Amino acid sequence: MRPLAVYPDPPAPELARLLDLAGYQWKAATDEHEIRSEEPDEGWGGAIVSVSEDPDRGWAVCRALKRREVPVSPVLVLVRGSQLDELQLRDDLFDDFTIEPFHPRELEARLRHLTARSGGPESSGLIEFGPLVINPETYEAQIEGAPLDLTYMEYELLRFLASHPGKVFTREVLLNRVWGYEYYGGARTVDVHVRRLRAKLGEGHSQLIQTIRSVGYRLGRTRHQS
Repeated sequence: MRPLAVYPDPPAPELARLLDLAGYQWKAATDEHEIRSEEPDEGWGGAIVSVSEDPDRGWAVCRALKRREVPVSPVLVLVRGSQLDELQLRDDLFDDFTIEPFHPRELEARLRHLTARSGGPESSGLIEFGPLVINPETYEAQIEGAPLDLTYMEYELLRFLASHPGKVFTREVLLNRVWGYEYYGGARTVDVHVRRLRAKLGEGHSQLIQTIRSVGYRLGRTRHQS
């Protein structure tokens, strides 16, 4: 396993503890220049970048990782709930994000999802809804046979909605059922994930996830489905 680049140096104690207990190799850096100078011969296996305390430097680190001849992937950014609106303008600089302070179980699950290599036979327990097919065993989702490049929580949200087609869920219920605890980012994080999911589903299928005004969201049918 190639080491992860971590910014800043030193990282938050809870992050260092999680990485050590989960068995990840990692090295912290103070800025984008040290990220380059300290890169191991085999390259970085990914990166975790906090943009909470020093956003300008944090995003500079992300740019240094992503805007290179061979971009580092995956890059997970840690943000405050008040920074969610900034993510839309920087979609090309990260692969996934989570809110600080983070829940250790969620962050570890996201890292596993980001660094996993898919493979193996398809599961017989597929979740299918029109053109959407979800494989819970391999964390894969497809729309009309085309794979969707989803982050961990995008996948979990889509899987949950697809498991309850037609049922409307409030943002608060989705936070509780999908994120599994009182989430620090608040209900707005549901809107961010829905927006990103719709973009990845594509124009023809973006309305699979329907907004029910003043209530929440549900998985419904698109104009391409009878």
